[in-house]
Amino acid sequence: MLASDHDALRAACTQGVGLCTITGIEGSFSRRLGAQLAVSPDGSVTGSLADGCLEKQLATEIASGGERRVMRFGAGSPLIDFRLPCGSGLDILVDPAPDHVACREVLAKLEAREEASLSLPLGPLAERHYVPSLRLVLFGEGPELDALALLGRSAGLEVETFSKDGSDGLSLGKAPGGVSVDRWTGVVLLFHDHEWEQAILQWALQTPAFFIGAQGGRSAREERAERLLAAGVNEDALARVASPIGVVQHSREPMALALSILASVVGEYEAIHPHHGVSRG
Repeated sequence: MLASDHDALRAACTQGVGLCTITGIEGSFSRRLGAQLAVSPDGSVTGSLADGCLEKQLATEIASGGERRVMRFGAGSPLIDFRLPCGSGLDILVDPAPDHVACREVLAKLEAREEASLSLPLGPLAERHYVPSLRLVLFGEGPELDALALLGRSAGLEVETFSKDGSDGLSLGKAPGGVSVDRWTGVVLLFHDHEWEQAILQWALQTPAFFIGAQGGRSAREERAERLLAAGVNEDALARVASPIGVVQHSREPMALALSILASVVGEYEAIHPHHGVSRG
């Protein structure tokens, strides 16, 4: 997985590392307002903003030192020898010496699973707002559980798994213990033995998880709903349980199912937090 803006922020905590932030976009561009790139003294970069050419240009600008400045790249730029292939214009805050202490404070909040903002000294974007990264808590059994855990970790996500085999302390009919869930966490159940689901779902519905999903065919879904309603779960709460899950219906292969589920969860995360990165003054 390509380095995220959180990785760029982490790199910018170190003395001597510069930080570049997109503060304005004219036209269409592949990255969001607030996207960031860190540049180390050796010219290496953490993060990505375009296809590599922009990163090299920004590394050159950081290496040249000088005062922090907002520079125009692409359409409307005085740099006639540099163009963006998309035809857009970008305003980028080039900061050879960002506030490293402030970067560390923001990173500490993110690692504590809290929202945070970094003040930007120049440009129309007053602050760069961050939210904690997407986290997955998975319950289930077999190859589907293993495939989704593997895919999530390969994508750079924090993934915690609980299997019905008992190795993770999961017990039939009991709510999971010691599991931390916040509103940036997705909870997914991947059981074939659906009697394991009820206690876990009743627990999950009491958490602020932004996504709760459970696999299962029509009969399994109907029986699940009946059991939860009989246990006192109301219709509004029941509606939080996504089932079937995934953007591709009727996926049968474990890895295809995992890819389908992960796409659905990431899409929901982006829909709930569409403007993370933007905080205008």
